[in-house]
Amino acid sequence: MTLLAAWFWLFLTLVPLLFLERWIHRHLQGIFLLLTRDHDLATVFYSAIFLPGVALHEGSHWIIARVLGVRTARISLWPRRQPDGTLRLGFVETEKVDFVREALIGVAPLLAGSIAVVLIGSVSLAVGPVGKAIASGDVLGIGQGVLASFQSADSLIWLYLLFVISNSMMPSQSDRRAWLPVTIMLTLLGIALYYVGAAPLVMQSVGEPLAAGVGVIATAFSITIGVNLIIIPIVWLIEKAIVRVTGLQINY
Repeated sequence: MTLLAAWFWLFLTLVPLLFLERWIHRHLQGIFLLLTRDHDLATVFYSAIFLPGVALHEGSHWIIARVLGVRTARISLWPRRQPDGTLRLGFVETEKVDFVREALIGVAPLLAGSIAVVLIGSVSLAVGPVGKAIASGDVLGIGQGVLASFQSADSLIWLYLLFVISNSMMPSQSDRRAWLPVTIMLTLLGIALYYVGAAPLVMQSVGEPLAAGVGVIATAFSITIGVNLIIIPIVWLIEKAIVRVTGLQINY
């Protein structure tokens, strides 16, 4: 896969991924709020579901910070509600450092989560045939591939881990804080390399591994979209049943 194709695939899957992930998080919180009728208790149950994903997210922050020689303070897997009303599922406190190391620490959960999602999807659930069937438009093959993925006794456990990790790996706003200056720096560097005629040589060296890395993230995004498209109807039906029984409803 070329670098351009990998980036195109990544951006093609990013928007639906963000939309589906947002829907999942809001409606799962809504279900627990309907069941408990208590914001704090609903938060506890909601956070417990995503605990493995949050642990990987915050753990990857901590590991990369230590590798880069950045001192860390507290690490928490317990949720906190932010001033804007959003829920922050965990955090790692680090010392203030340069924007390059801050950006690397911030992107760590996306990289770790993508690798975990691809490994679980391709090895534990063997969803490769499903992807090929989707690419070829083979509807029967899609169904057969999905059924084959859930034949093992532990497939539901792997599906759960895939779901919570994939929906916890996206960097938060604070994780993305240093991305803009790094992007500007890399853009200026690319322009400079182009004008001195060194861009082709650099691309020969880093183009293939960079395309592979972007491809892994794009694959993880695609798997996440597929999993969420399976989970969303289930969540929707459960929420509608609770609304019907309790007579309560949440306006999102």
